[in-house]
Amino acid sequence: MMNARDVKTVADAKRIVEERKLSHVKVGLFDVDGIMRGKYMSKSKFFSALEGGFAFCDVVLGWDSHDQLYENTDVTYTGWHTGYPDAPVKVLPESCRDVPFEDGMLLFLCDFAGEAAKICPRNVLNGVLKRADDMGFDALAAFEYEFFMFNETPESARAKGYRDLQPITPGFFGYSMIRNSVHADLYHELLQLSEDMDFPIEGLHTETGPGVLEAALAVDGAQAAADKAALFKTFTKVWAQRRDMMATFMAKWSNDYPGQSGHIHMSLFNKADGSSVFYDPDQPMNMSKQQRHFIAGQQRLMPQLLVMIAQTVNSYSRMVPGFWAPTDATWGCENRTTALRVIPGSAKSQRVEYRLGSADANPYIALAASLGAGLYGIEHELEPEPMITGNAYEQQHPAHLALPSTLFDAAEALKKSEAARELFGNEFVDHYAATREWEGREFRKHITDWELQRYFEII
Repeated sequence: MMNARDVKTVADAKRIVEERKLSHVKVGLFDVDGIMRGKYMSKSKFFSALEGGFAFCDVVLGWDSHDQLYENTDVTYTGWHTGYPDAPVKVLPESCRDVPFEDGMLLFLCDFAGEAAKICPRNVLNGVLKRADDMGFDALAAFEYEFFMFNETPESARAKGYRDLQPITPGFFGYSMIRNSVHADLYHELLQLSEDMDFPIEGLHTETGPGVLEAALAVDGAQAAADKAALFKTFTKVWAQRRDMMATFMAKWSNDYPGQSGHIHMSLFNKADGSSVFYDPDQPMNMSKQQRHFIAGQQRLMPQLLVMIAQTVNSYSRMVPGFWAPTDATWGCENRTTALRVIPGSAKSQRVEYRLGSADANPYIALAASLGAGLYGIEHELEPEPMITGNAYEQQHPAHLALPSTLFDAAEALKKSEAARELFGNEFVDHYAATREWEGREFRKHITDWELQRYFEII
């Protein structure tokens, strides 16, 4: 019997469906917000789609995370003016995975094609990876996610108005052996899920805060790493809800606790001989000239590309001094107060950690931004600002390293960025920036608890 992860071709995909006698399979893709959209598809329809693609309503590129249409915005790709037509989609046979909750069921990822490909997050990352390929590089990446777990259901959370939610464990128990032993069954289930669906977790532990976990996904080629990160977020939520629990990847769900990160580790290797692009044992920190340029590009473009890393209004609540999230485009060596952390190591492990990322980011878009900026730095032989030592939060930094403080400001910075348009294309930049402006405007329609508490009586 064929293994799902051995499927590589159209013929393989047909064979495994026939072997399992499946009447339907699951197909899905990821929208701008990183939400997986998909459906069950009959065997005959799927076989046809494998050969010639299929059509998927392009509204999934024209609405927000709550299915609200982008109206009165600069979104031009789709809308009432186009009638929300179908867009072409291609099935990716090599993405085949088991769905362990459904006996024998298979899941296949898809990509938008045609004009829709220009704003499809996965395809935008593919464009950056082609750039790396043209430069003679293979890119590797690994994502780390912090997420809070609650003894709640979607119904109970709504009934409570998302207040007074019960975390699965109380107190601050970072790296707790007590917690992971008492709740060993929970950990084992999540670890098994990660193996079954091929987004393997190489490290899982409690973080600081009630019910918060951190999962470090195994390193892989950049495209596969983004697929695995997106699937990890989706199916961790599914797994939790099937246990009458909830997992949240919000950047910051409570003022009482640190925000939730989505750090990205990156490295480059030469395609010609497999050698490390970043490693030079004759240089300080084993950092090669190319890694220095890579970091410089990431640093230089970070303020311009921030909205691709911090995509929600809530993302900016996390970026405050002293809460393990950077507020300026800084870099350091083994320094967790900076936005970029150089991690010296061997030829295999020399890398950079992009610490700005938050858990709510779309993995495809975040990796496209962070990797694309690094490649831009190598192409232009940029030099980084002086390395930060000590606590970056307590130091003054040049004004040009300051990060935008709101979603609106970050969207405007992206629109004005010539580097972004060179890296990702005008269509993506214009569409994505407009969707983020929409998100900001939606927030402004609502009154926060803080406003009520501050102004209701006294002002």
